[in-house]
Amino acid sequence: MSTLERAIAIAAEAHAKQDKRGVEPFILHVMRVVLAVKGRKTRIVAALHDIVEKSDWTLKDLKKEGFPKKVVAGVDAMSKRPEETRKAYILRLAENPIARRVKLADLEDNARVVESKRPSRARDARLRRYAKERKYLLAREKAARKAKKEAKAVKT
Repeated sequence: MSTLERAIAIAAEAHAKQDKRGVEPFILHVMRVVLAVKGRKTRIVAALHDIVEKSDWTLKDLKKEGFPKKVVAGVDAMSKRPEETRKAYILRLAENPIARRVKLADLEDNARVVESKRPSRARDARLRRYAKERKYLLAREKAARKAKKEAKAVKT
């Protein structure tokens, strides 16, 4: 089974020479997302969350590396399809609990980077979109926790 350290090494290599909106090396964004989440599998997905979209790595490659099915499924959920609208992407991603948590951290970090830019209509529109997506994902996360708690109460 592949480890968090291996996921970070893969991400560092895959994102070498990439930058985050011309501000900083992309791997710094990845690492902030990793540090913002909890749980081994969630952190591994966080390390790999942009790898399919922004590099030559595929889900098949991750399977070959020995990453668990839940990790590969999380990375898959985090990967926007070329023909997919942003709304469809967020709705699909929200179905995966690991991806949902990683996306919340991703949006939070993205918002921080965008907020540091000079005010503009595009910047403000992006921040509003991030806030709307974050609100939806937080509501889904809260509903999932409530359902888990209710299911646990039924079992006892």
